[in-house]
Amino acid sequence: MYKFRTYNKPKRILVTGGAGFIGSHLCERLLNDGHEVLALDNLFTGAKNNISKLFYNPRFEFIRHDVTIPILLEVDWIFNLACPASPIHYQYNPVKTIKVNVLGALNMLGLAKRVRARILQASTSEIYGDPEVHPQSEEYWGNVNPIGKRSCYDEGKRVAETLFFDYMRQNKVDIKVVRIFNTYGPKMRNDDGRVISNFITQAINNEPITIYGDGSQTRSFCYIDDLIEGMIRMMDYEEIPDERGRDYTKPYLSGLPGPINLGNPHEVSILEIAKKILELTGSKSELIFENLPEDDPKRRCPDISKAKKYLNWEPMVTLEEGLKKTIEYFIEQKKLENG
Repeated sequence: MYKFRTYNKPKRILVTGGAGFIGSHLCERLLNDGHEVLALDNLFTGAKNNISKLFYNPRFEFIRHDVTIPILLEVDWIFNLACPASPIHYQYNPVKTIKVNVLGALNMLGLAKRVRARILQASTSEIYGDPEVHPQSEEYWGNVNPIGKRSCYDEGKRVAETLFFDYMRQNKVDIKVVRIFNTYGPKMRNDDGRVISNFITQAINNEPITIYGDGSQTRSFCYIDDLIEGMIRMMDYEEIPDERGRDYTKPYLSGLPGPINLGNPHEVSILEIAKKILELTGSKSELIFENLPEDDPKRRCPDISKAKKYLNWEPMVTLEEGLKKTIEYFIEQKKLENG
């Protein structure tokens, strides 16, 4: 397993959105690596159940708080993950989604500036919109509808990236930005409307599997453990191998602010995913086809050349292996719900 390069003692780390799907996995990994972790979440889409096992760890603390409201904390690192990430949830209150992305970024950047913390922004492949370039590299500026139903999320994340780089240039804040492509795994909500969680839930309940469009649109799916590894490597990256000789009275920039794509470059169609889940679950569900949602991208696949070069990172978990683990989790959750 990857070992941190840039510290000789555990850090105090804030994870906003720490009770969410990605955030809860990140908290668990950071605790396993020996750090002190503060998970901040307003529980709009996060759930205490995701982090319930962590409450017994003396190095873990949960703070129920909304990132749109400033907060004062003493931390070394900040992972800013707070934001509903599925269309169903971020379109429920689009104005709130914009506020979380913009005000949340401002508040966390202000905190990072105040306490000289390194801060990572969990951006998204959605900033590329419905891409006209394939695969998508970090140099591509995207093709985003600024007034569509998805814009609250897409444009909100784009503005957050702008704020991060402005804070770096103007205030010398030590930033990191990662663009996360489709990620899946245990702890996904079964009602989040995402492709894999939808298909698995429908399959294990022998309900019709709903495919939007003809199923030819493609995605690239990264297993959660691989994503967490990439995020940690990005946060830990420094162009200077150790901290000896640093002048702690001056702002310090660790290098490689990003953005860096994190995702699986293996492209697969939505129809292929549906058939694979049917095979792995042994479900008899039929496939039904409905109209494609507004601004739904036709292709989405990351160019991870930079992640390979600078972080020595690429996904290791195969799609079939990851789907099996995710299906097992959903089946176990169904058993718990049914008593």
